[in-house]
Amino acid sequence: MSMIKCISPVNGEVYAERPALPLELAKQAVAHARQAQKAWARRPLDERVNLVLSGVARLNEMVGEVVPELAWQMGRPVRYGGEFKGFNERSNYVASIAADALKPILVEESDRFGRRIEREPHGVVFVIAPWNYPYMTAINTVAPALMAGNTVIIKHASQTILVGERMVRAFVEAGVPADVFQNVFLDHETTAALIAAKSFDFINFTGSVEGGRSIERAAAGTFTGLGLELGGKDPGYVMEDADLDAAVDTLMDGATFNSGQCCCGIERIYVHETLYDAFVEKSVAWVSNYKLGSPLDPETTLGPMAHKRFAATVREQIADALSKGAKALVDPKLFPQDDGGAYLAPQVLVDVDHSMAFMREETFGPAVGIMKVKSDSQAIELMNDCQYGLTVSLWTQDADRASRIGRDLETGTVFMNRADYLDPALCWTGVKETGRGGSLSVIGFQNLTRPKSYHLKKVTA
Repeated sequence: MSMIKCISPVNGEVYAERPALPLELAKQAVAHARQAQKAWARRPLDERVNLVLSGVARLNEMVGEVVPELAWQMGRPVRYGGEFKGFNERSNYVASIAADALKPILVEESDRFGRRIEREPHGVVFVIAPWNYPYMTAINTVAPALMAGNTVIIKHASQTILVGERMVRAFVEAGVPADVFQNVFLDHETTAALIAAKSFDFINFTGSVEGGRSIERAAAGTFTGLGLELGGKDPGYVMEDADLDAAVDTLMDGATFNSGQCCCGIERIYVHETLYDAFVEKSVAWVSNYKLGSPLDPETTLGPMAHKRFAATVREQIADALSKGAKALVDPKLFPQDDGGAYLAPQVLVDVDHSMAFMREETFGPAVGIMKVKSDSQAIELMNDCQYGLTVSLWTQDADRASRIGRDLETGTVFMNRADYLDPALCWTGVKETGRGGSLSVIGFQNLTRPKSYHLKKVTA
């Protein structure tokens, strides 16, 4: 029997392990979910919504266990209190719009005809969740899927192996039937076999581009609906009229929070030449104030990356950029805790360009490159010069200008004067190799259901 293990970035040792389900037992879990789905969907919407919110509330009661577990599993410092703010915000918002999002579209209700379009749950939804924000990314699909009448099977990344288990425990203890929301531990081969066998009616995957390709290959010919939330290399553009201090504070936080392991983290910044020198100086000072160390220490503000191999990728990209003429501005002596493994010092690079992988490939670490630009057109060209497209962060006092620029950008979300944030009222989506589909908002409910049309002729004469 194969074991799925979480190697803690805190000390490099096995923190948790679980046996992978054999294929036949995994099929049984899917069968139980399918058998339970119709009865779950027949429950009143208000009842389903309230049960999901009760599960959210029960998980909040586990904060004392959840926060240190996250630190041990993926390295986020305990001082930040886990992911409960975003987790709760997203859950509460989708609950507030569920009735409107799922209500029928009424075309006609007369003595002669009833014509309407209803939203019907897909059936069994499979959520494959990532390790970087394991609770928030999972709830994006879990909450609306359950509210819409689907049953859900969740599989978490090995790095955060305990998260799905704890979520399901909380929801079941709150009253969600056990077969309606299940956690499974699966290896890649079993996962692919289940998908290829058309076990699921919809799959949402958040992870790497290569992981997304594997999901697509496994699902080929099954016509299973897919939501793929993949890589990112999100840019910021600081214009000449920007609030400099606010831009530095937000963009540097967006580049380095969670050790840079954010789907919509800022990985490259383009600054108008009139603000460039001041922006760079302030950014280096901002980043240099981090305290790198054990995430279990409440004084730590920057923990280790989730795994030493992730940190190795960042170091390789930085080294390649330096070999091609880039300059690193953050003094490594400020971070003696950088051990060459999972503990990685933050870094700001200048004299970078798009010949460097550091400015084009996903870095996913606490390092950012800053380039000088002369015009909006130059900034737009550079921001679009990337195979990813999740978010962009525009810094200006002119909302009309931001909107104009936004229309020329190949991205899923345009932010003005903020970054690294997911607004649950808006569709979370991407373009190019960032993936396809969309979660949250009314559109998220639409993606987790299918339309069914009713044409009821009331008179036969």
